[in-house]
Amino acid sequence: MAEELIYDWNEVKRRGPVARRGFQLHDETLRDGIQNPSVVDPGIGDKLEILHLLDEVGVDTTDVGLPGAGARAFEDVLTLCKEIAEQKLNIQPTCAGRTLVNDIAPMVEVSQKAGIPVEVMTFIGSSPIRQLAEDWSPNLIIERSIAAIDFAVKEGLPVTFVTEDTTRSRPDLLTDLFRAAIDHGATRLCLCDTVGHVTPDGVRNLLEFTKNVVEGTGADVKIDWHGHNDRGLALVNSIFALEHGADRVHGCILGIGERVGNAPLDLILINLKLLGLIDTDLSKLSALANKVSAATRFPIPINYPVVGDDAFRTATGVHAAAIIKAKSKGDDDLADRVYSGVPAAMFGRDQEICIGPMSGASNVNYWLDQRDITGDDALVAAILKVAKQSDHNLSDQEVRAVIDRHHRNNGG
Repeated sequence: MAEELIYDWNEVKRRGPVARRGFQLHDETLRDGIQNPSVVDPGIGDKLEILHLLDEVGVDTTDVGLPGAGARAFEDVLTLCKEIAEQKLNIQPTCAGRTLVNDIAPMVEVSQKAGIPVEVMTFIGSSPIRQLAEDWSPNLIIERSIAAIDFAVKEGLPVTFVTEDTTRSRPDLLTDLFRAAIDHGATRLCLCDTVGHVTPDGVRNLLEFTKNVVEGTGADVKIDWHGHNDRGLALVNSIFALEHGADRVHGCILGIGERVGNAPLDLILINLKLLGLIDTDLSKLSALANKVSAATRFPIPINYPVVGDDAFRTATGVHAAAIIKAKSKGDDDLADRVYSGVPAAMFGRDQEICIGPMSGASNVNYWLDQRDITGDDALVAAILKVAKQSDHNLSDQEVRAVIDRHHRNNGG
């Protein structure tokens, strides 16, 4: 049906598939996400619910926290890892830490107590501006990186070597760092757009450069992409990263994270689903987003794609009429797409029709029908009169007040 009724300009002269199969998705909500200055660190009960929902929507790996940050952080990380092991979840745990043995040692302890491997994501800044601020020399950065990787590898844990601010780092130092990390046993390299600096061209350039370095070593090493949203490009950059060879992309639910946040993992999932690159059931994505919102006390903007309150709501007469006409044909799929680029049902949502100053009689009739309320022309006119005089869409309570008043005045 979609191919017959929707002409897709996205596919005209496409260079090739947006991404090859076999990539992974990594969640940072419970680590980088809760570093957002305006959110709260959820309680362990909420974290466990989020963990299960992430598993249900098909996320491959998740950063369960910084176990070296304190006693509570350690216990939360351990509890989450034990839950993964005991419940036999598909999602796999990772932990972040600086290139310091003191940060990685707690990860080793968690792994041993939970009885499952924990992927070590050890990070250090690599850009010239960071070197200047920290008084780090290139040799010091390399030495610290090697020491941290050696410790984790000796303890039998898989290592992802993370260069902070990769997108503003010089190629000569990156080459030395990547080669050293690979030589000492790192199995992944993570490229970070830590301050949201890069554009899609930069994503392509950095991925091509890194792939060449990896190929030159002859090692089987994967490449991660971790993006922030300071320029509003995190989502498109993540899609570009997959197109240009990233093996795994990172994100946070609702895009929470440092400053204006990380790449929104929920929107990455949605776009990959619509592109046909994943076939995961995302009907619980809205529940996941709402859980993260409540647990972190981060309100979802009403106009946020797919999971925002207004994502599938309309009160405009022309829009509503088209949806209603499609429904009258008995074709819910048609109704879900005629005025929506995203099918609501695919993500556990419904098309909603409201009544407001730009509405018509069809809006009112549909609203009444959905609530099994019998209406006549006089009631419809009464509701529309109030709506046309209003400066906003009427709430259910406001519409019901008109209905009650109409019935009282007409002996109903």
